[in-house]
Order: sequence, then structure tokens, then C-alpha cells
Amino acid sequence: QVQLVESGGDKVQSGGSLRLSCVASGNIFSLNAMGWYRQTPGKERELVASSSGDNTVYAPSVKGRFTISRDVGETTVYLQMNSLKPEDTAVYFCNAAGYSGYEGPHFEVWGQGTLVTVSS
Repeated sequence: QVQLVESGGDKVQSGGSLRLSCVASGNIFSLNAMGWYRQTPGKERELVASSSGDNTVYAPSVKGRFTISRDVGETTVYLQMNSLKPEDTAVYFCNAAGYSGYEGPHFEVWGQGTLVTVSS
């Protein structure tokens, strides 16, 4: 079983910065991709940024303001959020996909979410 624990959510003023962290633990052989999603009430969860190998993907709304990175061991993913706007207010979820063994099984898991509130 694989678990994700997020931290770093807080309330900040518009223009401020936050850094989210997500640590993966458990029965992990390889982590192929880690990413961040966010969700607001009444809306679908949306991709914010993802990291897979040398590839990173950002939502157009955060490109140039947010940076996703992973630690050397690649079991922790960070989301550095700068120039925050009120529309960035959401619950941010960490996501990870990989394998628990050399030949599987594959897993995809979600964290519990961390709240980011940006006030104007």
C-alpha cells in the first residue's frame, strides 16, 4: 500500500508565495509520475502540474508562476507557488502513479488534500 501526505497549505494574501510538499511512502518500487491537482466546490478536479521523468506539464493558468520539482530520491514532490491570485484558492491534491514491484502491480494514489486560500 502506498500513502501520500501533503503539507504546506495556508492562507496568504494575493501576490504571496507558498510551497506545498507531498511525501510518498509504502510499498514503492518505482514512482513514474507525481503531480498536483486542485479542486474548488462544484468544480471538477483539475491538473495544476505534473512531473514524469524529464517531462513537466503545467496548466496554462499557473505557467510561469508555479514550479513543480522532486527530491533526489523522487519520493517527494513540491509545488512552489508564486504570485498567488485569489483564483488559486482551492484544495490541492497530490497524485502519484507507479509500481509496487518489478513486474507490478501498478498503483495510482491520492493524498488527502491541503487547503490553499488566497485573499485579495
